[in-house]
Amino acid sequence: MPTARFLVSGRVQGVFFRASTREQALDLGLAGHAKNLADGRVEVLASGTGDALDALEQWLWQGPSAAKVAQVLREDLARQELHGFVVG
Repeated sequence: MPTARFLVSGRVQGVFFRASTREQALDLGLAGHAKNLADGRVEVLASGTGDALDALEQWLWQGPSAAKVAQVLREDLARQELHGFVVG
C-alpha cells in the first residue's frame, strides 16, 4: 500500500497529538505509528490508500484543538504493509 512519513512541528507534544492522530488514522483505514521525536516534532508513518494519506495530511495541519501546528513535511516512501496503528 502507499506509505508516507510525516514530520509535524509546532506545539505538538503534550497536547494529545499522537492519540488524536491514531484515532484519525484508524477512521481513515490507515496503519502505522505516531511517535514523539527528541527534537519536539511528531513522526507519523502511515500506510493506506492515497486518498486516505492525503486526508490524514490535511488533518495533521490542524491536529487536536490544543495543538499549534507550524509545519507538516511529507515524504512518500516505498510501499509497505503495516498493521494496526501504534502510539509510541
